[in-house]
Amino acid sequence: MSAAPAARMLPKRNEIPDEMKWKLEDMYATTEQWEQDFQEVRNLIVKIQGFAGKLAESAHNLLDCLKVQDQLAEKMGRLYAYARMRRDEDNTNATYQALTDRAATLSVQASSATAFVTPEILSIPPETLEQFMAEEPELQLYQFALQEILRTKEHVLSPAEEQLLAAVGELAHAPGTIFGMLNNADIKFPTIRDENGEEVELTKGRYIQFLESKDRRVRKDAFEALYATYRQQKNTLAAILNASVKKDVFYAKVRKYESARHAAMDADNIPVEVYDNLIRTVREYLPEMYRYVRLRKKLLGVDELHMYDLFAPIVPDVEFKISYEEAKRIVAKGLEPLGEEYGSILQEGFNSRWIDVHENQGKTSGAYSWGPYGTHPFVLLNWQDNMNNMFTLAHEMGHAIHSYFTNTTQPFTYSDYTIFVAEVASTCNEALVLEHLLRTTSDPRERMYLINHQLEAFRGTVFRQTMFAEFEKMTHEKVEAGEPLTPELLCQMYRELNLDYYGPDMVVDEEIDMEWARIPHFYNAFYVYKYATGFSAATALSQQILREGKPAVDRYIRFLKSGSSDYSINLLKAAGVDMTSPQPIRDALDVFKKLLDEMEQLAEQVR
Repeated sequence: MSAAPAARMLPKRNEIPDEMKWKLEDMYATTEQWEQDFQEVRNLIVKIQGFAGKLAESAHNLLDCLKVQDQLAEKMGRLYAYARMRRDEDNTNATYQALTDRAATLSVQASSATAFVTPEILSIPPETLEQFMAEEPELQLYQFALQEILRTKEHVLSPAEEQLLAAVGELAHAPGTIFGMLNNADIKFPTIRDENGEEVELTKGRYIQFLESKDRRVRKDAFEALYATYRQQKNTLAAILNASVKKDVFYAKVRKYESARHAAMDADNIPVEVYDNLIRTVREYLPEMYRYVRLRKKLLGVDELHMYDLFAPIVPDVEFKISYEEAKRIVAKGLEPLGEEYGSILQEGFNSRWIDVHENQGKTSGAYSWGPYGTHPFVLLNWQDNMNNMFTLAHEMGHAIHSYFTNTTQPFTYSDYTIFVAEVASTCNEALVLEHLLRTTSDPRERMYLINHQLEAFRGTVFRQTMFAEFEKMTHEKVEAGEPLTPELLCQMYRELNLDYYGPDMVVDEEIDMEWARIPHFYNAFYVYKYATGFSAATALSQQILREGKPAVDRYIRFLKSGSSDYSINLLKAAGVDMTSPQPIRDALDVFKKLLDEMEQLAEQVR
């Protein structure tokens, strides 16, 4: 009797080739340099505390304080980004766990030390502020930032209260930190048998790959194994999420907001109606989602469509197996309409180790783009050779180049940008790459495959993220009403939403009731709706770029260079879309409807 083959395990970090790793040395060449900046931030904390109580005395004091605050924030941002990204390489590495903890603690100290700034500025009479602006020309740089502080005046507390809130900041991050450790370092999934009968370790990175398997048994085994693992921790996970939601509600109450949702949206100066419009408009289009579910069921040829069938290929005899190198070439070609400047930055990112490509033991799952001011951005991937990963590369490079343009154009004060606009840059890239592929594909089966990819993008980004947004709204309203978020309640609410969003032709398996337990975004509340609004805006902008050419490209690049120099709604209007109206959501969902029509026609042709 022969021994069972050994399971294919993930490589260790030191087994990944250097050229496939990001070069974090571009932030700090050595840990000693990091330690020097750590000490410098401590010094700046002492320095800024010397301005407390003195901002109203002179324009000079106000300007110097704002400059020191910028220096402090810039260095603190780099310290934390480096430590956290090193930890993300391998969450089991104790050295970088410690560095991240130290950076987080220092960040709280910095927030506490600067907590007096906003209340003191708000206490300066408006006529005195105007006089300061006239006396000190360098204060003009801060005009919009000061205007933004004045906008939120009614929600800012006294200096002592602000300092207290800043001091408990580390506690406020605890639910997200605990969830991250449990989800990335401690949870271990079992092995399953792949299509060839080999035992393979289930990981979060491989999960979607298994769900895309043509073998239904593999899909079902991966689905059940993943959620059974989370279900074993359901009480702990519910307690962590409950704590996170309570934290959101606490901050909203003390800052005198109507709700946690109002507080979150006010940070970007986005009307709450934008959120409500999104949910209402997407629900109007749910019959189109049900039609897509019926088509998927028909093309798979199954009596029952299960949740683990949602990623299965429905176009026979077409498989886009795309290597990382090939993906880079396709993405570059698809983004050519954005012009030479954009293309050269893209190549720099590809060639200068901005990207951490492969999955390894202990590495943070998923994908993101991040990078502090003063360095280029970085991208974390967990690469698998498929089309989804190619679009993830396009998506994250959209974020990265947005950051690059902003950081090299704007002063530090306006170098950040809101998440509301962030998802536009990333999703516009995806739309352009897809359009390129559709333009160069005439084979009906390949065309079906690509259209289905875009239908899946709509399902995942507009429908699913709106469902997540509705779940967040419900969880916060429950806590605001004094109800605890028990595992049973969370599962029940999540199940009802899945029934609503997928309709009568979908078997909503009980395993999916636990999906709330593995969504990291729920620890950054009222974030996910921006994926859906961003997708809609990006759909409009990509069409303008392809239709108008240079004028639309110029508007778009100006938008990418704007940072936070104006409100998000205004920046998008200047780029060409008005998100205060539900119309961009309708327009995007009409594209979904049109693609679905073509998919149904192609399905008849290839039968």
